[in-house]
Amino acid sequence: MARLLVLAAALLGTLLAGAAPASAHAALTGSDPKAGAVVAVAPQEIGLTFSEQVAMSPDSIRVLDPSGRRADTGEIINMCSGSLVKYGVALRAGLPDGTYTVAWQTVSADSHPIAGAFTFSVGAPSATSVALPEQTPGGGVVGALYGIARYLSYAGFAVLVGGGAFVLLCWPRGAGVRPVQRTVVRGWLALTGATLAMLLLRGPYTGSGKLADVFDLAGLQTVLQTKTGAALTSRLLLLGAAALFVAVLFGAYARRTDPKERKDLAFGLGLGGTVVAAGIAGTWALAEHASTGLQPGVAMPVDILHLLAVAAWLGGLTTLLVALHREPSVERAAVERFSRVALASVTVLVATGLYQSWRQVGSWSALTGTRYGQLLLVKIGLMAVLVGIAWISRRWTRRLTDRTPQTEAETDTEAGSEAEPDEEEREEQALQETLDEVIAEETDPERAAQLARQRTAMATARRKKARDADAERTGLRRSVLTEAAVAVVLLAVTTVLTSTEPGRTEEQLARTGGTTAGPAAVPDRPVDIRLPFDTGGENGKGVVQLTLDPGRTGANALHLFVERPNGKPLDVPEVKVNLTLEEKGVGPLPVAPDRIQTGHWTASGVQLPLPGDWRIQVTVRTSEIDQTTIEKNVRIG
Repeated sequence: MARLLVLAAALLGTLLAGAAPASAHAALTGSDPKAGAVVAVAPQEIGLTFSEQVAMSPDSIRVLDPSGRRADTGEIINMCSGSLVKYGVALRAGLPDGTYTVAWQTVSADSHPIAGAFTFSVGAPSATSVALPEQTPGGGVVGALYGIARYLSYAGFAVLVGGGAFVLLCWPRGAGVRPVQRTVVRGWLALTGATLAMLLLRGPYTGSGKLADVFDLAGLQTVLQTKTGAALTSRLLLLGAAALFVAVLFGAYARRTDPKERKDLAFGLGLGGTVVAAGIAGTWALAEHASTGLQPGVAMPVDILHLLAVAAWLGGLTTLLVALHREPSVERAAVERFSRVALASVTVLVATGLYQSWRQVGSWSALTGTRYGQLLLVKIGLMAVLVGIAWISRRWTRRLTDRTPQTEAETDTEAGSEAEPDEEEREEQALQETLDEVIAEETDPERAAQLARQRTAMATARRKKARDADAERTGLRRSVLTEAAVAVVLLAVTTVLTSTEPGRTEEQLARTGGTTAGPAAVPDRPVDIRLPFDTGGENGKGVVQLTLDPGRTGANALHLFVERPNGKPLDVPEVKVNLTLEEKGVGPLPVAPDRIQTGHWTASGVQLPLPGDWRIQVTVRTSEIDQTTIEKNVRIG
C-alpha cells in the first residue's frame, strides 16, 4: 500500500509541477485602436472587447505614454451592448505624438485572472521606456499555493460527501468505526482549510501576486464583494452545516439501536446531507466554468450532478479502502451496495461529462489541437483505466457475495481450525506471556517501551495473517487500492483542467487574432529574415527580405523587399505570404501584401495569435509561369 501511494504521489507531483499557471478563460478579442495601429491624432478613449464578461476595477485599464506616465483619466467606461462585452477608458487631452502602451488586468466571469498589453502610436512610432512585469497573472508562489488549495478542496469535498454517503447508503455500522470517522472528518478539515486559504490568497492571486498581501484586510474586503468571494464565503457557511451533519452521523446515529429510530434518523440525515452537499457543489458551479459560456442555466445543475457523482464514487472508494484495511470485518452486503452506487455514479459521470465536453470543446479539431482538449483526452483515458479496474473490483465483489451460507460456515470452520494454535503459535503465546511478565516487572522505562513495541508488532502480524486468509477480500483490497491510486492522478488532471482555457475560447482566439494572458506586447526587436530564391526564368534569381514588427504575438506590420542579387529592387508581378504554427494547428494564415513601390510590399495588422515556432512561406512570381515558394521558421515570443 505504501509503495502504491508513493507512486501516486510522485505522479501527482510530476503532473502539478509540469502544469502551466492558470490560463485565461476570457480573452481580448479586439481593441480600438487596434494593436500596432498608427493614428493621425490621439483618440478620446481606448476600447477593449472581450470574449466573455469580465469584472473591471478602476485600475483595470492603464494607458502609459512613451515616458511611462499615465495618459488616461482612470475612469472605466462601460461600452457593453447586448452580447458585446466592451470596456474602455478616457484619455487625457493634448497627448503628444509617440508610442503608447495599453496594459490591462481583470478577472474573467469564471473566476480566473487575465492580463495583457499592446501598443499603438500617435503620429509616428517612437521609443518607449515602459517596462511591464513578465509574470503572468495567477503565477508565481501565490499561483502555486492557490492551485494546491484548489486540489485539496476537490479532494476534501469528495472524501466528505462520498464518505458520508458510503456510511448512510452502504455500511451503517461504519458510523461507529473510528478509522471511517477519522477519514470523513479529515475530508471536512481539508475542504474547510483549503477554502479559507483560497479566500486569503484570492486577492494577491488576481492582483499583485505578492504573498505578503495575503493578510491585507482591504484586499480581503474587495474579494468578499466579488462573485468568487461570495461563493467561498457561502461554502464556509455550508461547511458549518456539514459539521453538524458529521456530528450527528457519528454521534446520535452511531449510538441508535432501535431500528425504527435509526431508519428515521438516516432519512433525515440523507435528505439534509444531500441538500448541503448540493449546495457546496453549487459554489463551484456558480463561480467557475459552468456559470459562463453556452447554456449556463443547464450547465450549472449538470456541473452539480457531475461533482456529486465524482464524490459518491471516489470519496466512497476512499472510505471503502480504509474500511477494508482497518476493519476487515466489513460486511459483504456493504461492498455489494457500494458496487451499485459506483455503477450509478459512473453512469451519471458519463452523461454529464459528454455534455460538459461538448460545451467546452465544441469541435473535433479543438479536442486534439488545444491544451484543454488534450487534457480532456488524458482524463478520458484515466477514466477508462479506472472503470476497467472497477470492473475487476466488481468481479471480486461478486465472488465475495456469491458465497452460500454453507460455504461461509465452511470457511469460518477452516479459519477456526487454522486459528488453533500450532507449535509455533504456542511458542509465540508463551513468549508473549513472558514479555508481559517482564514488562510488568521492568523498572527501566526505555526497556519497557521496547518490549511493548515488540508485543504490538506481534499482534499486528497476527491480525494481518488473519486478514489475508480470505483470498476474496485480499483481492478486493488490492483492486480498490489500485483504483484509489489512479483516482488521485485523475483528480489532479481534473483540477488542472478546470484552470485551463476551454477549447472553444482558444479556437475563437485563433480565428479572431485575440490575445490571452501572457508576456506584454511591448515593442521589441523586429523579426528580420533573408530568403534567396530562384524561379528558374529570366530575372528569376533574387533575395526576399522580410520584416515583422514588433515580432511578437498580436498585430504586426509586415514589410517585404524583393531585390536582385546585386541589391537593386526587383519588380515582380505578385508576392504572397502564409504563416503557420504547426504545433498548435494554426494556419496557414494567408497574407496578401500591397505593392508600395518597386520591390517593396507591405501589410498592416498581420495577426500572430499565439507564441511559438512559426513557419513563414513566401511565394514569389516573376512571370506568368515562373514562381517559387521559399520558407523559414522563426520564433515568436
